[in-house]
Amino acid sequence: MAEQACAGPPQSLGNTGLGDTFEAMKKAIIYTFMSLFLLAVSAAGAGLFIFYKYGADLPDYRQLATYRPPITTRVYAGDGRLLAEYAIEKRIFVPVSAFPKTVIDAFLAAEDKNFYEHIGVDFSSVFRAIYTNLNNWRKNRRLVGASTITQQVAKNFLLSNELSYERKIKEAILALRIERAFSKDQILELYLNEIYLGFASYGVPAAALNYFDKSLDELTLGEAAFLAALPKAPNNYHPINKPEAARERRDWVLDRMVAAGFITKADARATMMESITVRQRDETEIVHADYFAEEVRRWLYDRYGEDGLYQGGMLVRTTLDPRLQEIADRILREGLIAYDRRHGWRGPIARIDVAEGDWMSRLATLPTPPGLAPWQLGVVLGLSEKEAGIGFVDGSVGIIPFEELEWARPWRNGQTLGPEVATASDVLSPGDVVPVEAIPEAGEGAFALRQVPDIEGALVAIDPHTGRVLAISGGFSFDESEFNRATQALRQPGSAFKPFVYLTALESGYTPADIILDGPLAIDLGAGLGKWKPENYSQKFYGPSTLRMGLEKSRNLMTVRLSQQIGLENIKEHAVRFGLYDNPPLIPAMALGANETTLLKITTGYAMLVNGGKRITPEFIERIQDRDGRTIYRRDDRPCPDCTNVKWVGQERPVPPDTRETIVDPRSAYQLVSLLEGVVLRGTGRRVREVGKPLGGKTGTTNESMDTWFIGFSPDLALGVFVGFDQPKSLGKRETGSSAAAPIFRDFMAAALDGQAAVPFRVPPGIVFARIDAKTGSAAGPATENVILEAFKEGESPRSGATALWTDEDTPYLVEPSIPSGTGGLY
Repeated sequence: MAEQACAGPPQSLGNTGLGDTFEAMKKAIIYTFMSLFLLAVSAAGAGLFIFYKYGADLPDYRQLATYRPPITTRVYAGDGRLLAEYAIEKRIFVPVSAFPKTVIDAFLAAEDKNFYEHIGVDFSSVFRAIYTNLNNWRKNRRLVGASTITQQVAKNFLLSNELSYERKIKEAILALRIERAFSKDQILELYLNEIYLGFASYGVPAAALNYFDKSLDELTLGEAAFLAALPKAPNNYHPINKPEAARERRDWVLDRMVAAGFITKADARATMMESITVRQRDETEIVHADYFAEEVRRWLYDRYGEDGLYQGGMLVRTTLDPRLQEIADRILREGLIAYDRRHGWRGPIARIDVAEGDWMSRLATLPTPPGLAPWQLGVVLGLSEKEAGIGFVDGSVGIIPFEELEWARPWRNGQTLGPEVATASDVLSPGDVVPVEAIPEAGEGAFALRQVPDIEGALVAIDPHTGRVLAISGGFSFDESEFNRATQALRQPGSAFKPFVYLTALESGYTPADIILDGPLAIDLGAGLGKWKPENYSQKFYGPSTLRMGLEKSRNLMTVRLSQQIGLENIKEHAVRFGLYDNPPLIPAMALGANETTLLKITTGYAMLVNGGKRITPEFIERIQDRDGRTIYRRDDRPCPDCTNVKWVGQERPVPPDTRETIVDPRSAYQLVSLLEGVVLRGTGRRVREVGKPLGGKTGTTNESMDTWFIGFSPDLALGVFVGFDQPKSLGKRETGSSAAAPIFRDFMAAALDGQAAVPFRVPPGIVFARIDAKTGSAAGPATENVILEAFKEGESPRSGATALWTDEDTPYLVEPSIPSGTGGLY
């Protein structure tokens, strides 16, 4: 018993020690649990507070469901080549389903490899970034981020780029909300089409085009990796300015792709051996037509507004024919240069002292005059009798041979010329800065003296059957002046208007063989205004002449007398009907083209003559599709149910109806076309005859030769040419539409119709031809020497039994005018 009593205490002591340990552990567990619980509650409370404070006034993320990013509007020529792009942000929207896997993998590896696993915020990346940034902060290195693609979408679409913890918190909250509302693919689609990648590229598709001139499916692995390297800081990895940094960053993306299991190490190593080659768009894929593109831009802006033009993503198919546009720009420039050279050398652009040395740096400081390209500036270093030595900004030298200086007689007031050039020093002096152009055919280092023309002009080519504007050139250089002289310049057409006077006469019952007196004429203009006494360009009178002769020779007096007979109101009605004017004043000089119009309007009027009198409207745009591919504008709006959804099984081709309004008797239109063909064959447009194809047209020259024109056509192409100074002044003595504008018309038509068959003008039903005496207009007899076939309407016929009204066309009816000169002189 004693022994048992004595054995108790040690056992009790042992139990007490174990119990205390257990109690202590229990308390520790409870304390830890309570601490964690309190910490969790605190964290939850802090989270709720953060969500309450920063999440209450966030932008509505649901707007992303209807987000439509600004997209580039692209304008294409008629052959599908790119003409122009209009955008605030250059972007092409492509569904994520159309992105190649390689491109997606590259961006996921570089930006967010756990994108398809996280809930909008990648907490593992956040903790890793915190640890890394602590080390970077101690070592004064750049801090790294941990934003997921979803967070970047939240920032780019809904927040600013402000660098603050508040923005990061808001970004994270929005990312969590976005992940609940949208699928991963929807989020990725927004990101890939929105992210800025440099080179004015918004979105990966635009970057692929701007960096490499490729669509997404054409990108190589290296190109995709390079694009994926850009989102953080595109300018830091510019492939041209910073090629080594760009390559290192691309290789880093390739390593990330290997780590993510997207590509093999062998693929990465092979790609790292490649250079990054930026490819600009091939020039063959782009059409240059600045004046045409600007007309299209203004039309789109007026119709769809600024947002529609610069953000709407429209696809615009124009009527432009690139081949004809190239001809138009080249021929107009050559024609203006040819006129300018005829009127002399106006002197150097600038002067520098070459004797002081270092002329290259001083030449480099001179601004290049607009419109100079493709010429270059050179400075005259020295002269011999028969050549000039010139130097260029890069230190190279050359010569201007005497043959390229002979044209440069001094310009004088009134577009006259100074003495002929005998030596190089008659034109140039050392230190003169002048435009020159290389002439390889004259040998290496040989250059020609050039001069930017002071004269201006315009050219427009139209399809006469549809009104499609095929080419337009509004001046010598768009860089020099954006003012389009084909559409914006209001000028007097002069004798180019006369065909509409003669058309009115033909519509009023006259025939081309009828006789009008070419003699003195005075018209009382009303109380206090005196009398108007027009005169012919030659200041001679030719007596009774046929209508054909009056138009072919551009006789002013015949035209004015004819206008008095048929009535100015009648002429005005026809001019308005053909779109030349809106409501011109009724003045006698209207018959000689004294009212103002534009080159495009009068060329369209001529087009309606050659198409048989059918109304057309000049159009620059064929079709417009919106960003979703729906057609929102179509030039040809004729109904044609058989033209769509047709399966070819050998049936006849559907023919849309001709809905054009007939605005004049087709027979009258053809008679006038025949008269205008005579202008080319025998009249003031004889220079154009050299083309050797059926052509018709009319010269136009206003008083003092301030405006010169040639408007005309082939059976399937209408063309207008204008030449004149922007601030109207005389082109000089003996300069007319025949000398200044007709050569441009001729050269364009020769190039445009080269290789095409000679198509005669189409004769409408109801026209009969009769042999007549070209001078008298009477029926031709056995002894008639000058016989032509004249076009008459059925029921009309030439007069019979008439005798010649004069014996020699060059013998004037009155050698000395009996009336003083007036405001005539239009030719």
